[in-house]
Amino acid sequence: MDVLRPPLIRIGGRVYRKNLIQEQPFPHEEEEDFCAGPSECADEPCDAFVVEETERGFQSRLEVPSPLYKYIIGKKGETKKRLETETRTSISIPKPGVEGEIVITGQQRSGVVSARTRLEVLLDSFRRRQPFTHFLSLPLNQPAIQQNFLHFKEEVLHKCSKDHGVSSSLFQNPAKLHLTIGTLVLLNEQEIQRACDLLQQCKEDFVDQITGGQPLTVVVAGVEYMNDDPAMTDVLYAKVHMKDGSDRLQMLADQLVERFVASGLMLKEWDRVKLHATVMNTLFRKDPTEERTNTMPGKSSFKERESFNGQYLKLFENFHFGEVQLDSVRLSQRFSSDASGYYATSGQLCFS
Repeated sequence: MDVLRPPLIRIGGRVYRKNLIQEQPFPHEEEEDFCAGPSECADEPCDAFVVEETERGFQSRLEVPSPLYKYIIGKKGETKKRLETETRTSISIPKPGVEGEIVITGQQRSGVVSARTRLEVLLDSFRRRQPFTHFLSLPLNQPAIQQNFLHFKEEVLHKCSKDHGVSSSLFQNPAKLHLTIGTLVLLNEQEIQRACDLLQQCKEDFVDQITGGQPLTVVVAGVEYMNDDPAMTDVLYAKVHMKDGSDRLQMLADQLVERFVASGLMLKEWDRVKLHATVMNTLFRKDPTEERTNTMPGKSSFKERESFNGQYLKLFENFHFGEVQLDSVRLSQRFSSDASGYYATSGQLCFS
């Protein structure tokens, strides 16, 4: 990382620098402690959140999903005690598993502001470590696509089964073929509802204009790999493009990610969404029950993978999986299935 140009973190409408630190892994995240020096306790303007004046001083309320309470409490309550001592505040946390607000109270406004700011930075850090729970998806599991995918799988195994690492366990579940627009960490029902509401707002703001209130016809054809050496391939994906040659699908995906990032529900990873449908992935080999969601580079532990020889790519570079009518964006739940075999849907945005 360039120390002169550190990455920026947006929290509550404000921007913070993320400084380079050396982290030590702990066996259990819930036992991680938080230690902040006195310099981090400086007063900060509180225009990004509300600080109320009360009869006994000041207070600020912060909505936090219950799975994150343990990070505020820390090992044997040390994190909470340290924050309270250094900011001269009292931090009230709901009981474990009970959704509610964390309330920060103190006699000095500056102390409440400092505690609130430090809590938000702490929570943002730990939220980033959580595995994603949901993702915005475009289903590609229409019967014709599934049939052609199974034909693709049969051809690959017939022609390439003797190549290093190629086996049937590498292939995506045909019922779960999809495009991933972006991943989300939604830790309670309130956050899921926020994501659903935002989807509907996106429909009004720009989706209807892009789609014209009609399904988007896309072509799924050709395959590519996600690394420089085809002999050591980890992910093989099918390419997609609009049948009419327009960039409307790309515009739709990019604007959805932009809106969700701005809301704080999604982290920005790329300048543009990589539109692809995973068809083979070495993560699937690791565990037959492994989640078969589109995986982008840098998101997985490649040291645990056994790469396969993708040099046969030329044989299938023009393979035609078929055309698809995309009629909705779904908020899909990870590690789930509905009656059709696709991911369970927490909410959706319909084009028509």
